[in-house]
Amino acid sequence: MGLLDTILGRSKPVRPDLDRLFALPAAAITLEAAAGFTPTGTGSVCFASVEGGAFAQLQTDVRELLDADADAGAGGIPVEFSRDSYGYTWLLTRHPAADTASLVNDLHAVNTLLQDGGFGPQLLCSLMAFRETGGNRVLALVYLYKRGTFYPFAPLPGETERRDNALELQIRALLSEDLRVETDLSRWFPVWGAPGLQG
Repeated sequence: MGLLDTILGRSKPVRPDLDRLFALPAAAITLEAAAGFTPTGTGSVCFASVEGGAFAQLQTDVRELLDADADAGAGGIPVEFSRDSYGYTWLLTRHPAADTASLVNDLHAVNTLLQDGGFGPQLLCSLMAFRETGGNRVLALVYLYKRGTFYPFAPLPGETERRDNALELQIRALLSEDLRVETDLSRWFPVWGAPGLQG
């Protein structure tokens, strides 16, 4: 960053650090112990689709990489691609609820393949889903690719596009030692209907 950038108040964008995703298993332990939320075994990656053969090939490569367990009869579940009402593409991956490490490895692999393929600007976020033990509340820990930060997203059960803000703030406080939490609350975007987060 040069002197002119400093004078004009421009800041250098944060470089994504995908290795921060590997902090999610520790955060999952904290969530279970302190708040009673356990992993569901689902996670997803959201990105803006791009037309063209290179992007289509990359999606094929992602599917082949993550479906290797399912094809080998190792008990893996094939990944699912879907498109939301805003036109964004979601990739959903599933693992046994206790295997957060494998889930995070999948999320990291997808982000890395897209980034290394030159599609980093299309990456929006990744999330890992949790459910309240003995309750009906759900929660996602969302990783913002362009910010390199996490935030909690907690839709209210049975409500249409309303959030449990008190729970989100509670989770932020609980995970401040485990994750780099996004400090700008205006960037805590809702991910309504995100695959893997539905009841």
